[in-house]
Amino acid sequence: VQLQASGGGLVQAGESLRLSCTTSGRSFATGTMGWFRQAPGKEREFVAAISRSGGSTYYADAVKGRFTISRDNAKNTVYLQMNSLKPEDTAVYYCAGRARYSGTSYCTEPTSYDYWGQGTQVTVSS
Repeated sequence: VQLQASGGGLVQAGESLRLSCTTSGRSFATGTMGWFRQAPGKEREFVAAISRSGGSTYYADAVKGRFTISRDNAKNTVYLQMNSLKPEDTAVYYCAGRARYSGTSYCTEPTSYDYWGQGTQVTVSS
């Protein structure tokens, strides 16, 4: 399974971006999908996750109410809509996927994911 993230860019504080993550290869094998981010000098941190059906979503406190994760299984794509962006949201954003029947337990932990995309840079200026 390969993951390709896109949609990053440079925006001003308060603006919006939508990230996309498209899976290829054995796409039917992916279950829970997540977004993580890593700022310079910091550890990779959880942003959001969504179950295979899309019925369950999880968010980090720092983005709750501003970011929305969604997925379109027919298009093998997961989205992260980011609104009201802040300079502290600046980071490289990575999408990650888990095996199809792995459930959502520990979905905030990067080590629980099986597949990773290459990352897309998001820069928010003040």
